Amino acid sequence: MTEPIRSLLHASHLLAPDDLAATVAAHARMLDVRETVVYLADYEQAKLLPLPGEGVPERQELSIEGTMAGRAFRRVQVVDSAAAGNGHRLWMPLLNGVERVGVMELALPDEPTADQREELRAFVSLVAELVVVNDAYSDVFSRLRRRKTLSLAAEMQWELLPPMSFGTDRVVVTGGLEPAYDVGGDSFDYAINGSTMDLLVIDAVGHGLPAAVLASVAISAYRHGRRNRLDLPDMATEIDGAIADQIGRSQFATAVLARLDIDTGRLRWINAGHPEPLIVRGSSLVRLPRCLPSRPLGLQAGKPVGCETRLEPGDRLVLYTDGITEARSPRGEFFGEQRLADFISAAAAAGDPAPETVRRLMSHVLHHQAGQLQDDASIVVLEWRTGGERQLQV
Repeated sequence: MTEPIRSLLHASHLLAPDDLAATVAAHARMLDVRETVVYLADYEQAKLLPLPGEGVPERQELSIEGTMAGRAFRRVQVVDSAAAGNGHRLWMPLLNGVERVGVMELALPDEPTADQREELRAFVSLVAELVVVNDAYSDVFSRLRRRKTLSLAAEMQWELLPPMSFGTDRVVVTGGLEPAYDVGGDSFDYAINGSTMDLLVIDAVGHGLPAAVLASVAISAYRHGRRNRLDLPDMATEIDGAIADQIGRSQFATAVLARLDIDTGRLRWINAGHPEPLIVRGSSLVRLPRCLPSRPLGLQAGKPVGCETRLEPGDRLVLYTDGITEARSPRGEFFGEQRLADFISAAAAAGDPAPETVRRLMSHVLHHQAGQLQDDASIVVLEWRTGGERQLQV
């Protein structure tokens, strides 16, 4: 560990979140970096917003589309920019695992050597971890990331969500949620425990705050059951009872609860009145075995029956709410299952990682509706891997 990294790590133990940008810039100067700017992605993942601080040069927000900073974010790779007589500039993605937090702009007097690049990669990795850790203690980063005011319902939903992306060498999962600033009843959750990956996508009836409250009760009951090691039918029953007891039998939520054995690819799921999961295999949409859905959660009459299939390496499992497939264009055309599958298949063929696939998909769904969502839209994409695929390189 080099001295600048060791020094930043030591300083981080008593670091106030407001001082992060200035502290990072000061330590970067020990690595011969003239200017350092930390950019964080906004809630919609459309813009990169500069984190201000003493000694940090002023910058404007940058679009994720059409900029060098955005290219580093989209492709998860270092982007170089050199100008004659004006030094060398690097744009480096800020990563927490596979989750893209933002990018860093680093201005150096000369093009860095291979050893300097390795040192800068380690430095930027530490900065990403500091952003994630300090976000739990402060509103500094969440205030920066919002380009407009969140509704109270959206505030609740974002606080309830797990990280938007997570990955290992065997599985990558990523989620998307729109409208980012006004979402109500749509949400998702996931957890990995040993060789088991659990997933939930939920669509609570109604809109706004009542739907957010219902979704909060449902997800809390889901986590309670999952952490008590319940099987899928028992988890569904626990959620059903929580909604019925706390919200009332007139309210309900549709959902898919899924469980993947990461070692074998065995996939089990329960469909509680929700759109069917999709499996995209290569360029094909794989039809799942016929399995009748149960009633929505909150309205069930008994323990639901589960469904089962087996994934193949490279498969992408897609769980989504009807706000995706029923998104309607101004001409009345639905987005539909096939368009969803085709988009994910094309993204996989192009080599887009799951987080970028979901980011672009949500933008595509918005564009399909001319920017006006008629309903909340959420999605989770899980990619099951062999362990030998190309890893993210930054």
